[in-house]
Amino acid sequence: MEKIYKALVKNIRSYFKKAGFKKAVIGLSGGIDSSLSAFLVAKAIGPENLFGLILPEKGVSSRAGVEHGIEIAKIAGVKYKIIPINDFLKPFRKVGWRENKSAVINTKARIRANILYNYANTHDALVVGTSNKTELMLGYFTKYGDGAVDVEVIAGLYKTEVFELARYLGLPDEIINKEPSAELYHGHTDEKELGMVYEEIDKVLEGKKRSAKIMERVKNNKHKTDAIPKIKIK
Repeated sequence: MEKIYKALVKNIRSYFKKAGFKKAVIGLSGGIDSSLSAFLVAKAIGPENLFGLILPEKGVSSRAGVEHGIEIAKIAGVKYKIIPINDFLKPFRKVGWRENKSAVINTKARIRANILYNYANTHDALVVGTSNKTELMLGYFTKYGDGAVDVEVIAGLYKTEVFELARYLGLPDEIINKEPSAELYHGHTDEKELGMVYEEIDKVLEGKKRSAKIMERVKNNKHKTDAIPKIKIK
């Protein structure tokens, strides 16, 4: 874990230098992925160069999630701002058609991406992604939502490795031990939606176990994980 930690910090710092950016912004949900990502980036580029945006939905996001977002911001030493997304969602009630569940929850993720990029453009910063290797392989993210980022800093870690590194670095137990959830709707949890616990999912993705359901998800989400198709004339 020490080697992994040092390599991540070194490579994050190197990426920012190569890209020509000194500042970054990250969405802090209070979950383990965004918490670990924030901790690593703060160590790499300096906490004064990272800004955290906590973007809850009132009535849906848990109070604990907001509190954990604040807690990790303080641990990492970064400044933060809380902006509820409710008012940004209201205009979508005027679209003129009945939105289905997928449209509603994905719009939430895309609203958050818009706010993050608004901050990034204003402050000449990069948007830091918080998706791990497991989520990226599964396509378990919203296209142009939490998938809309400039750099994914924990993309080399399976979810189980995210837990392991977070424990090694001493991140708060209440963040590590809570059930992973994007809190897109009441009662939502990652593992319930995926139909399998992360420990088993990682075994499937590593080729140590078989699961037709998981591999079908990987196949069906190729449109998310592959490059955007470009129609050619010849």
